[in-house]
Amino acid sequence: MSGYRTIVVLGGGSWGTALALTAARAGREAILWARDADVVAAIRSRQQNPAYLPSITFDEVLEATTDLAAVSRADAVLLVTPAQTTRSMLAAIRPHLKPGTPVVLCAKGIERGTGKLLTEILEDELPQAHPAVLSGPSFAEDVARGLPTAVTVAARDGAVADALAQALAAPSFRPYASTDLVGVQVGGALKNVLAIACGAVVGRRLGASAQAALTARGFAELSRLGAAMGARPETLTGLSGLGDLVLTCSSPQSRNFSFGLHLGEGRPVGDLVTLGGKLAEGVHTARIAVELGRRHKVSLPICETVAAVLDGTLTVDDALTALMSRPLKREAEQS
Repeated sequence: MSGYRTIVVLGGGSWGTALALTAARAGREAILWARDADVVAAIRSRQQNPAYLPSITFDEVLEATTDLAAVSRADAVLLVTPAQTTRSMLAAIRPHLKPGTPVVLCAKGIERGTGKLLTEILEDELPQAHPAVLSGPSFAEDVARGLPTAVTVAARDGAVADALAQALAAPSFRPYASTDLVGVQVGGALKNVLAIACGAVVGRRLGASAQAALTARGFAELSRLGAAMGARPETLTGLSGLGDLVLTCSSPQSRNFSFGLHLGEGRPVGDLVTLGGKLAEGVHTARIAVELGRRHKVSLPICETVAAVLDGTLTVDDALTALMSRPLKREAEQS
């Protein structure tokens, strides 16, 4: 059994709760921190998180708390708060984290303003931690229900990645270890932007052929940027790249796909920034992705188009027209 016996999960939303349940199913002591005292009270008294997983009652034993000092008990920490709060959350747990503890980043995004990957923020704020990332094709409700799911767990140290994968492995949850932190993060971040585009195509009723084409060309963009940033090809074609992209670009269970779907149906951007109170992370990532593309001299036409729609400089119809009227090129050309 892995040495990571006590897993502290930070974030009481649907994904945080699902991962805490997974840790419990894997035989770990699972501690779930939530900011909302009502969430903690419901988990303690009813074995439910009705605010985020209203249809699920669980049998697993979870310790729920609002006290960040619980981090001091962790053999490994899973940070499952929104990407744009990563820096502040890491600063908040700094006084409590034991040196050498793996901190597994479970959000999918890039920091606004700096364009930094979440592991770079971790190295800024908690250099004493082992940086790690969990990503892949997974919906929180599926994981919470115990439906079969496979993800990637990456750490710079292969032994840490292997140990984390073992610690989180449960009968219906299969983590694959990796050492490619960059590839796992680029795949997770860009697929959210591309899912908004695919959702808009579906919302505009442009057909399954257009949706498939956009997904494929989106993967080409993801691959170009990933390669320019040092990602490995096998990571980009794996669970955290192509696998997550296919899932997110095809299902309304995805917040980002749903955001695009409503855009395509004619809803204003301003009304959708927090769809149903839940974050569509691709809204924040689109403009950052474009900036990273320029920095690395990589063409990202779909990401650029999504960013323009979100900025209000392009309508959905004009955006789709612009994509379809780009100059014809051979498919293998990298731009």
